[in-house]
Amino acid sequence: MVRGLRHPGEDARVPGPVNDGSAPGAPRWRSRNLLVLCGVSFLQDAASEMLYPILPIFLTVTLGAPVVVVGAVEGAAEGIAAIMKLLAGRLADRRRPRPLVAAGYGLAALGKAVIAAAGAWPVVLAGRGLDRLGKGIRGAPRDVLLIDGVPLEARGRAFGLHRAADTAGAVVGPLIGLALYEGLGQGIRPLLVIAVVPAIASVVLVAAVRDRPPAPKSPEAIDAAAVPMSARTRQVIVALGVFGLVNFPDALLLLRARALGLGVAGVIGAYVAYNAAYAVLSYPAGALSDRLRPAVVYAFGLCCFAVGYLGLAVVDRSIWVWPLLVVYGGFTACTDGVGKAWVSRLSPPAAQGRAQGIYQGATGGAILVAGLWAGALWGGTGRLPLTVSGGVALVLAIVLVARRRAWDPGGP
Repeated sequence: MVRGLRHPGEDARVPGPVNDGSAPGAPRWRSRNLLVLCGVSFLQDAASEMLYPILPIFLTVTLGAPVVVVGAVEGAAEGIAAIMKLLAGRLADRRRPRPLVAAGYGLAALGKAVIAAAGAWPVVLAGRGLDRLGKGIRGAPRDVLLIDGVPLEARGRAFGLHRAADTAGAVVGPLIGLALYEGLGQGIRPLLVIAVVPAIASVVLVAAVRDRPPAPKSPEAIDAAAVPMSARTRQVIVALGVFGLVNFPDALLLLRARALGLGVAGVIGAYVAYNAAYAVLSYPAGALSDRLRPAVVYAFGLCCFAVGYLGLAVVDRSIWVWPLLVVYGGFTACTDGVGKAWVSRLSPPAAQGRAQGIYQGATGGAILVAGLWAGALWGGTGRLPLTVSGGVALVLAIVLVARRRAWDPGGP
């Protein structure tokens, strides 16, 4: 156990871990639920990322929407997810999480079907809203099941493995989409229809997840659920939420790649390169955060973010999109799972869902704002929003390194 990370009364107020079905001799943190949820996320992300890199082009070219609509659609979708994350996080601490997870993945599949049938951009907005509504419902409950039985000192590895599997789907999905795009006469809409298939498969696989019983109705459990978050946890969530205000949706980055001269196939290929870097680096980044302070790993990710954004702001040739998006993949690998593991380490065991819901809701809500202002100021090149966001990320990286001891009680 990492020194300083155990919460007083931990064993008294949390139900024991489910029988995770791990094979004898397997690492204690690599539970059945973790592995099954890796498969679920792989399928769902393969579906999502099959359509995500072509969605901005579908909106602006096929449906004729202006660029500001792309930012508004993605920002609104993230805002819907943010609100639901707050509610679902609290429910995950009081009810069985698996039905929430199944409902979330089911709504995501329905949203993709709506997008596939869209004939105007408001219908795409509705579909993305359903998709992100599902993401908001499933996020915190899934993370509660994911870490059930995982030791505190292995949370980074657990979230890192899950992020790696999730993002492997984001590599496979666009590659399948690219092959189908070329094989089906470069039609975009058939890809939107095919993306529904792995989304439905992910819903079916949720049945293999072993549910966690709700917390016992004891005074200890009630007190644990009601205890306010520590000042340290609140400060970390606020700091990461502030960064979310400049972390606008990746759809706008793909529009920048398109403006620099990449065709549809090039945009998809560059996005695959980004996700490949994200997938390969997620587990090492998570494991490193178990050994170092998460703030240090997260700060390095912000530096990768700054390189990606500032680089895209200044380059004028499409060839630079590829290496810059690969570096940008390092940002997501060092922040996505690491941020969740960081909040998990700082939160009481009986309030994991609530803490994850607040954290993920705050950062998702901030992305809503980011999508709106960045889309409004995008202009013809997007250089201004990219420059502002990259500069803010560098400043926050310095703050995180300076505050690393105050914001994380464990690590060297």
